[in-house]
Amino acid sequence: MAAVAHPRPAGRKPELEINQTHADVTRDVVATLSQPSTGYLMLLACAVAMFVAGLLTFLILVKDGLGHAGYTPPVFWSVYITTFVFWIGIGHAGTLISAILFLFRSPWRTAVYRSTEAMTVFAVMTAALFPIIHIGRQWIFYWLLPYPNQRWLWPNFKSPLLWDVFAISTYFTVSATFLVVGLVPDVAAVRDKVTGWRRAVYTFAAVGWQGTDNQWRHYSRAYLYLAALATPLVLSVHSVVSWDFASSIVPAWHGTIFAPYFVAGAIYSGLGMVITLLIPLRKALKLEHMITDYHFDNLAKLTLLTGSILFYSYSMEYFIAWYSGSLFEQTTFWRRPFGSMWWAGWTMIICNAFVSQLLWFRKIRVNLAALFVISIFINLGMWFERFVIIASSLTNDYIPWAWANPNITWADWGILLGSFGWFSMWFLLFARSFPIVAIQEIKEMIPMPRRRAGGHH
Repeated sequence: MAAVAHPRPAGRKPELEINQTHADVTRDVVATLSQPSTGYLMLLACAVAMFVAGLLTFLILVKDGLGHAGYTPPVFWSVYITTFVFWIGIGHAGTLISAILFLFRSPWRTAVYRSTEAMTVFAVMTAALFPIIHIGRQWIFYWLLPYPNQRWLWPNFKSPLLWDVFAISTYFTVSATFLVVGLVPDVAAVRDKVTGWRRAVYTFAAVGWQGTDNQWRHYSRAYLYLAALATPLVLSVHSVVSWDFASSIVPAWHGTIFAPYFVAGAIYSGLGMVITLLIPLRKALKLEHMITDYHFDNLAKLTLLTGSILFYSYSMEYFIAWYSGSLFEQTTFWRRPFGSMWWAGWTMIICNAFVSQLLWFRKIRVNLAALFVISIFINLGMWFERFVIIASSLTNDYIPWAWANPNITWADWGILLGSFGWFSMWFLLFARSFPIVAIQEIKEMIPMPRRRAGGHH
């Protein structure tokens, strides 16, 4: 069906103009679920290979113990806890874009929020692996769960590991529910365009959706309530993760700035990952006409905002350390850029505080090659930020004779590589199994055709 040129309603931005019919939108999104290309299969094979490498590393750790992980006094929280905080943070941009911007009725979110919701669920699934890996005896991880049992076992509610259990389970439950509910109308649209076993699968997933007025009324109300429920998670979940550190007395951890600091950093890292995923995804799935420069411009503006908050937080950390008069605080922050781990400290500062400032320029915000490179630096910088906060602070505590650098081993890098493979594998499978762009919400952006003289459209 040929695209219809619609007169632009008053107040509609030119960037949001969609010159497609409703049938075109359904056809183009359903086409993304067709036979996978060679490039897609190569990406999936690479992701599976990385996951297998991580799985083999994990099996060696189960067999021989965590000695391979390089835990060395005084650093017993290192790469695994760093990566746990990193993946938990990645999911926050998905909740921001899908829930908060929905409540604010931001129209540009429609083309990108489905992929960010999927990213959130798979990032939380990845993060959930690391407390289990970190505890050592993975086969009894269920001891962390507060359930009645006949052995008189009860978790220590003062333990950060238990706080992480509640943070992960709550975040995953709400995020997965939000994703599944949002998929129902789009899965029904795909159901009506496919045949065979795929139709049977999508029919089951559509849970009887027919698109009636009564269904839409209840669906809209339920989606609104879920968005309102998911919004506090942006603030609460990563605040709980930040208290894993702030509740201790370790130098550079014991600070009231950690909750807002971690939340801003989480959204910042999540936006970086969104951009990293969307730029190649729109090309691979031929969705350039739906995910446009306008969407990346807005994503970059949000990235700039959260990156500037992070820049301010870094400055305040150093100011608070200087103003406190505590020798241990001052020494810890001095050693970050000038100590033995200066390479990690400067990577964090350059990638997070300075690289994002390039996004003040619109030419960079809409230059996808430059934006992709910046997003890679953001992902790198945010991982190193968590590493600096965790490992660097533990290297010099209140006992100077016990100071020592972390001993990062092949097992740490193997598990880290496997986490990226695990995440990428699930995201790629989702992109080829379900609509990665919200069909129904894109259709809502299309103005109805105007009636011409003579009664014809």
